[in-house]
Amino acid sequence: MPPPADIVKVAIEWPGAFPKLMEIDQKKPLSAIIKEVCEGWSLGNHENFALQIADATNFYITEKNRNNIKNGSILRLTTSPYQTAVQLHERIQSSSMDAKLESLKDLANASRDITFAQEFINLDGISLLTQMVESGTERYQKLQKIMKPCFGDLLSFTLTAFVELMDHGIVSWDTFSVAFIKKIASYVNKSAMDTAVLQRSLAILESMVLNSQDLYHKVAQEITIGQLIPHLQGTDQDIQTYTIAVINALFLKAPEEKRQEMAHILAQKQLRSIILSNVIRSPTPINDEMAHQLYVLQVLTFNLLEDRMMTKMDPQDQAQRDIIFELRRIAFDVECEPNNSGSIEKRKSMYTRDYKKLGFINHVNPAVDFTQIPPGMLALDNMLYFARHHQDAYIRIVLENSSREDKHECPFGRSSIELTKMLCEILKVGELPSENCHDFHPMFFTHDRSFEEFFCICIQLLNKTWKEMRATSEDFNKVMQVVREQIMRALTLKPNSLDQFKSRLQNLSYTEILKIRQSERMNQEDFQSRPILELREKIQPEIMELIKQQRLNRLCDGTCFRKISSRRRQDKFWYCRLSPNHKVLHYGDLEESPQGEVPHDSLQDKLPVADIKAVITGKDCPHMKEKGALKQNKEVLELAFSVLYESDEYLNFIAPDKQEYCVWTDGLNALLGKEMTSDYTKSDMDTLLSMEMKLRLLDLENIQIPEAPPPIPKEPSNYDFVYDCN
Repeated sequence: MPPPADIVKVAIEWPGAFPKLMEIDQKKPLSAIIKEVCEGWSLGNHENFALQIADATNFYITEKNRNNIKNGSILRLTTSPYQTAVQLHERIQSSSMDAKLESLKDLANASRDITFAQEFINLDGISLLTQMVESGTERYQKLQKIMKPCFGDLLSFTLTAFVELMDHGIVSWDTFSVAFIKKIASYVNKSAMDTAVLQRSLAILESMVLNSQDLYHKVAQEITIGQLIPHLQGTDQDIQTYTIAVINALFLKAPEEKRQEMAHILAQKQLRSIILSNVIRSPTPINDEMAHQLYVLQVLTFNLLEDRMMTKMDPQDQAQRDIIFELRRIAFDVECEPNNSGSIEKRKSMYTRDYKKLGFINHVNPAVDFTQIPPGMLALDNMLYFARHHQDAYIRIVLENSSREDKHECPFGRSSIELTKMLCEILKVGELPSENCHDFHPMFFTHDRSFEEFFCICIQLLNKTWKEMRATSEDFNKVMQVVREQIMRALTLKPNSLDQFKSRLQNLSYTEILKIRQSERMNQEDFQSRPILELREKIQPEIMELIKQQRLNRLCDGTCFRKISSRRRQDKFWYCRLSPNHKVLHYGDLEESPQGEVPHDSLQDKLPVADIKAVITGKDCPHMKEKGALKQNKEVLELAFSVLYESDEYLNFIAPDKQEYCVWTDGLNALLGKEMTSDYTKSDMDTLLSMEMKLRLLDLENIQIPEAPPPIPKEPSNYDFVYDCN
């Protein structure tokens, strides 16, 4: 007879004694189990002891996570979290350097456990660590010269313990003094500093800036871009990543009026070229975290264009109108005529003619064309940049189109406005950076005016495509669709430079786009005859059942989810998977992202599928209603879902990507007997249905299928016939 489900068989270790094998009743209070274990080894004061998982994590067993104990688990009897916290609190204040170093190392390891962290914080441990940091350099200034490695380790373990304790979110970041901030900043500002200390200091500064607007101002006063730049010029990619993360945090939290000023300083310090030469073109491959930080920097840089993008042109503003006059002057090589030259009507007629040649919609007052937002004044900025920095190409495009009389002229003004709007959509100008994206483009780090240069390449592409399509004004939207496709296909190849992007666009001519479309169309044949539609309807339920089984199988394999926090590199992970009988969701915390599947018995928590009431997605999820600047961006909202169970209890998820989001929401809906409605399901249905249809109709290739069934032939005159099967 199998043992009851609440009984687990474990081994328990105690230093200096043989491990004990015993059965634990999960219904009994944990304190009673610890008392029983202590009595077995004749240990008194059982309240001073606790059980730990005997692995690399050394996490304490509590009433909350005791389901983590599985058959065959190895536990360790140890001092309670409170006793350990008290001991370490005393030991780290030791006058002996060796004892202090060893205790800080132990504290750094123990602080990863939230149970211990809570006890240590209750002893005002955070304040003690900050005091040690504030006074540490002065106290050991003499020792630093003699015992520099020891001093570096001492400070490194102190900061590591601080970072781990703060990562639990128990203490607010707003509680720290200016003296502490100055000290952390001083470690970053020093040219020669221990690598581990520098890493932790940068991480602390990033968290301060992201978690508190007040601390942002204090940190911004202590840290300058010039002091951060040298850390990018080294070869340690982790240090480079932390440095860019601090720059991004300062950029993100800066008031809008200061962002342009900060961008100007970054340009002066040649941040872009330093990143290009020391990071992007470094022989060291770029890891995911660095790719994410480069993507964030790219997004924040392009977001500086939002103000101009959302600014309407004032048709009465003479300075703005002068820009349009400048475009006319460069194109047609005319000087501004004095007011008394010719009649007013003659001058108006001349201006109207030239504005029509420039391709504006409003020939009389082209300023009206720039009142549409987006792209607003950004379009005019791009046109002026093109006219001044690529003057020959600008004049050629304007003159060759203004001299045509066959209705195939490409309107430069209208094209520039729509193209600017399209480029802003492609680069998502104005949107917050995604938490999970690594999609940076190296070519945008190769030029100080990368957006304007991007526009210049694309406007020449648009003119070329217009000619290849022999388009007229009625085809304007069709041309823009083709140009968008050309740009998107070239960007997916991740060109390393703007010249490489330009050459790839050359290979994506209109003829090539037509070939690609034709090829894709052939792979997605559209069968519309009635017999085919009937066959589709017959096959569809089978395919849907196949998709459902695949989703449930994926849920059984499980997925590693990330707990969103402001400090990405120190994020915690948790794993969730469905039991093979589809009746229970097993889930639990992990120390790091797993390399493969996590077994059911190592996941400490369970949720019966029968208890699930509903699946909630997007902004309706409770964890998306919490405060936090980075939680409110569109990307994270699109990946969030929650499972409602029991009396308003929630299990909250943020999927690692869109595909996992679709898999889990589909799978959970399938378990609840609801329809699977994700985009991923629709895509799978189309793909599998198309393949199945082609397989079933393989013998009918090149045979036209009639709309109506053929007529039934007349009956034969007699049935006196025999088939010779030989």
